[in-house]
Amino acid sequence: MAITTKTFIISILVTLGSSAFSQGYNVTLHTPNYKSGQAYLTFYYGKNLNIQDSAIINGTGTAVFTRKEKLEPGIYSVIFPGKSKLVDFLVDKQQVITIKADTSDLINKLEITGSKENILFEEYQKFISSKSNSLFLAQQAFSKSKSKVDSIENEKKYRNLNKELIDYREKIIADHPTAMLAVLFSAMKEPVVLSQTPHTKEDSINNYEYYKQHYWDGISFMDDRIIRTPFFLPKLERYFRDILVQAPDTIIKESDYLLLLARNNPGMYKFMINWLTDEYINPRYMGQDAVFVHLFEKYHATGVSTWLNKKQMKTISDRAYMLMSNLLGNKAADLNMVDTGGKVSKLYNLDANYTVVVFWDPTCSHCKEQIPRLDSIYKAKWKSEGVKIYAVLSENEIPKWMDFIHEHKLTGWTNVYQTPALKKEEEKSQIAGYRQLYDVTQTPTIYLLDKEKRIIAKKLTILQFDDVLQMKIKNNPSIITR
Repeated sequence: MAITTKTFIISILVTLGSSAFSQGYNVTLHTPNYKSGQAYLTFYYGKNLNIQDSAIINGTGTAVFTRKEKLEPGIYSVIFPGKSKLVDFLVDKQQVITIKADTSDLINKLEITGSKENILFEEYQKFISSKSNSLFLAQQAFSKSKSKVDSIENEKKYRNLNKELIDYREKIIADHPTAMLAVLFSAMKEPVVLSQTPHTKEDSINNYEYYKQHYWDGISFMDDRIIRTPFFLPKLERYFRDILVQAPDTIIKESDYLLLLARNNPGMYKFMINWLTDEYINPRYMGQDAVFVHLFEKYHATGVSTWLNKKQMKTISDRAYMLMSNLLGNKAADLNMVDTGGKVSKLYNLDANYTVVVFWDPTCSHCKEQIPRLDSIYKAKWKSEGVKIYAVLSENEIPKWMDFIHEHKLTGWTNVYQTPALKKEEEKSQIAGYRQLYDVTQTPTIYLLDKEKRIIAKKLTILQFDDVLQMKIKNNPSIITR
């Protein structure tokens, strides 16, 4: 449905390639409301409207958008001067399109010719327009219901009106199965659940499994028209963020499966790999960086993402190499450092039920706040729970580091730093430095290791680290020695 009152912020998607088609497109706009100004031809991609072309409206109210390359099929919009009004239309195989639009009424005074796809689309928009006010009033009445009887009655009215919309879409799908609008409607459909009123845990589990299994029923990953719509990306985001269990193994399995479905459609394949990479290069939850590393190793590093430029590929590669050695469950890399007394002190020489490894800098404002807090919880709880702290100076600020240690009485810690000689030896041997091994891009950076020095948590708040530690202790109480 065309939106006529919202101002859009238009972003240019720089990574899209040109279409391989050769016949070109010609979209002509006639509008009585403008005699000058710049209009834009845009397309939906993800959540944004992206500029495809622009044209000046002449003195007769006409603007022509034309190029030698064909448009990629999807939902397009012409945005009028001022960027406050637009008209949506469909683009598929027929790409010589004329739009006559009066911005005083972009529903009833709109005519799109040259494309059969837009006949159905116009009719649908008019149908939606005729029902929208009734739907709004029914929804308002429901929210203001003063009795149970009123509530039931208003909800019934709303459901009936909504069913009319659903039935209209289903009829288009049934009567015009190959039409682009039918494909879009099928893609928008939500799967039903087995039980509307689950009574047992098993009912809820069955509902979830059925919903998840049928989530993508209406979408063909061989049809990239749906990626140029405003609803595909939100559906994809919801699946990976809300529907799936947020375990890395689950996400990796689902990513590979959907990419397998899309592999023979270059546009969809590219969209999916780009989105998954962006989603997990800086993940929302601890441990999901394993998804990004998997994507890098299986796709990017094998030459699949040929559309990326050198700078983009370097960014992805550098980030992957920073994460490979510090994924959850991996054994942490050993560290060869020198303590405050000048004695060599390796991380693996520290015998502890649990080890906190912290990289910090005495001049860092956040460190000045967090390091004393870390020491407080260590002395209050963790020390008695078999925890030891291996604290690494991240900058060459040794006098300030020593002063901070003494001032805040960081006793019981193994405070260490890397000497220039050790760093030189490391570089000569071409051994990765601790910054890469532990992804130290900011301070403080904190890790929690188990007795075998496996990484069990990283880059959390101190209280979150305590939650993880207490859970581990609860599940393995026998390893605590007091």
